Amino acid sequence: MTSVDRLEYLMSEGISEGTGAEGLYSAIEKSARLVDAPLSRDKVWPILSAYADGLSADGGVIFSLQAGSRVTEMEYSVQVSPGIGDAYAHALANGILTETDHPVSTLLTETVGLAPTSEHYIDCGIVGGFKKIYANFPHDQQKVSKLADLPSMPPSVGENAEFFARYGLDDVALIGVDYKNKTMNLYFQVPAATAGNLGAQTVKAMLRETGMSEPSEKMLAYASGAYRVYATLSWEAKGIHRISFAPKPRRGLDLAELPVRLEPRIEEFLRATPHTYPGALINASAAKWSPEREVLDLAAHHQVSAVQMKAFPAQEGSSS
Repeated sequence: MTSVDRLEYLMSEGISEGTGAEGLYSAIEKSARLVDAPLSRDKVWPILSAYADGLSADGGVIFSLQAGSRVTEMEYSVQVSPGIGDAYAHALANGILTETDHPVSTLLTETVGLAPTSEHYIDCGIVGGFKKIYANFPHDQQKVSKLADLPSMPPSVGENAEFFARYGLDDVALIGVDYKNKTMNLYFQVPAATAGNLGAQTVKAMLRETGMSEPSEKMLAYASGAYRVYATLSWEAKGIHRISFAPKPRRGLDLAELPVRLEPRIEEFLRATPHTYPGALINASAAKWSPEREVLDLAAHHQVSAVQMKAFPAQEGSSS
């Protein structure tokens, strides 16, 4: 296939080239335009250019936002490994983050020392800038007890260990370190026996026990289909800041199944976000609670690794 033929094929399939920092910026720009989100190149480009050596055609890229009447932020999560060995040191060296003596600065290094991984992602907002670094453990999920023993881990992880264990949340597939808010996330893999079928009463009990806002019936039912549960914790408080419930990502997401009514622009985002793989767009979602409110996070996978693509056959779903 010639380069011209390939470009025509990609355009006909709704696929973008997505190569390098410029290609990724172009995709971010197009996605932000779909929902009329405020985008400044000055906020995004310095980060993409700094991590350009870690961008590859086989690295994951996800765009996300929250359902609502107006989109004020769109986030992008980008795999930057193996090209970037130490994503945190790289951020410091490029002036994206500043030195701090807070334990947040050493948590990632300690975690990777305990559980070596070659998968790191950065998480940024087109408005808020650089936020988090994720370490993914796709083949060696970690136990809460081991993570709690790390010197820089928030004490709240150990203080909530009994809560996690009681609901079968033992295996941590991913951690996120939020340098902006000085918090961290544990991403639990729901046990196979209950994945996709937690039960509304179980979710409701978890929300009540952690002091979250009262759930609506639709969000509660949606959350009960989670295959992963995310908890946000800090060094300053014993409790859990936020808790989220995420069903499995899928192609051709049926928007009628979502627990909230979407604005037309957000529907367009979930159908027409540019992507680099053939077939229908892969979407993800999460029902999220804090003590103040409940929200629905929505995401579109711009780029997916070859290994991940095996879970999403091209013929599944449709592009409409």
